[in-house]
Amino acid sequence: MGWLWAIIVGFVLGLLAKAIIPGKQHSPLWLTTIFGIIGAVVGNAIARGFGIDETPGIDWGRHALQLAAAVLIVFLGDMLYTSVRGNKKRA
Repeated sequence: MGWLWAIIVGFVLGLLAKAIIPGKQHSPLWLTTIFGIIGAVVGNAIARGFGIDETPGIDWGRHALQLAAAVLIVFLGDMLYTSVRGNKKRA
């Protein structure tokens, strides 16, 4: 069940990150989901470092850090995907 939640959360975070980033992103949906999963893991690690990984009620700080990490990872991952895909098309 943990993997299913990771995929769902990664999918949602990836789509939110794509919506926040200006311009068009070229990475496919499956790769955006993976970037979202990585963003959730990185955001959780940062929240744990700040000591806000588990708070009473809804963990708004942790969710904000997850989203911020997902935006950064989707942005960088899409740049990398575009540069790699662009090089393959030229060859």
